[in-house]
Amino acid sequence: MEFTTGGRLEVRITPVDVGKRVSVRQLTDGAAPGPKFTDTVGVLTSWDAGVLSITQRSGVSVRISESSLVAGKTVPAAPARRRGPSATFPELARATARAWQPVESEQLGDWQLRAAAGFTRRANSVLPLGDPGRPLDEALAHVNAWYAERGLPAYIQISTGNEGTQEALAAALEQRGWTREVSALVRTGALAPLGDPARPPEEQVSRVALSRSCDAAWCARYQRFGTPDPAVLKVLGSGPSTWFATVRGPGDVPAAIGRCVVDGRWAGFMAIEVDPAARRQGLAGAVMTALARRALDEGASAAWLQVEEDNTAARALYDGMGFRTHHSYHHYRQHIPTA
Repeated sequence: MEFTTGGRLEVRITPVDVGKRVSVRQLTDGAAPGPKFTDTVGVLTSWDAGVLSITQRSGVSVRISESSLVAGKTVPAAPARRRGPSATFPELARATARAWQPVESEQLGDWQLRAAAGFTRRANSVLPLGDPGRPLDEALAHVNAWYAERGLPAYIQISTGNEGTQEALAAALEQRGWTREVSALVRTGALAPLGDPARPPEEQVSRVALSRSCDAAWCARYQRFGTPDPAVLKVLGSGPSTWFATVRGPGDVPAAIGRCVVDGRWAGFMAIEVDPAARRQGLAGAVMTALARRALDEGASAAWLQVEEDNTAARALYDGMGFRTHHSYHHYRQHIPTA
């Protein structure tokens, strides 16, 4: 990382650069003799009282004392990825949201408040794609009241790590006592390779049954809820064109399941679950292949999925299928100290 101009380190950022992507070098304490430096790259989200806050691609906010800076500059947005489909953050955020539609919602300016009796934070959180149309503190008060009326915790879904994402809003929430509870990756890839007949064994794909609805057996394998109430079934069935995949096992519960929502050029894959006793048999790949072929038949060309950051096994599986991270998203909840 190059900071020098004519051999000198320079701090070439000021508080007016808040909101821009920056790269800084700071002097840190260390046991070893001599100076020790740490470099940080991210969006400069605040510069107050001699302290900078920089939100990194992962969504982690780093606080740096102004007095420790030895170099700093603004830098261009991260270069576009050369693999996978191109997509802006707003386009992909709206496509993923349409795959988990709430039972009820309300618009607050450009924010969408979503509720579905508590099933999945993706349908029970605020999607803030723009200006709420009022001061932030007033908007947050409205959010808290709206969810309290429904007996639900108030969550706000914040994305980081790509051009146009919401690092500044993440920092503003953290300053007001909101904390991250869950972080996940939105990953994209080409759809055609997933449907390639040569990829998984064809006999495995032939075991996959597709349906427009999920039955009790499918829900039993999903294991993300107890008894599926109407709100759960409505969320799972939402989306422009929704398909459910099932691989029957020896008992009443399927050996593997999956869900795909086709939406224009996008095919979103979710709920890929395999019986632990049936893993390492290629069933997850077979489910995705069957769903991808149906999505290709409907005209889709690009794929997306969401995976939690700490799910290393799933991330490795999707790496092998050509998926790459587009951005991260996080669910923030206001921390209310107990008396």
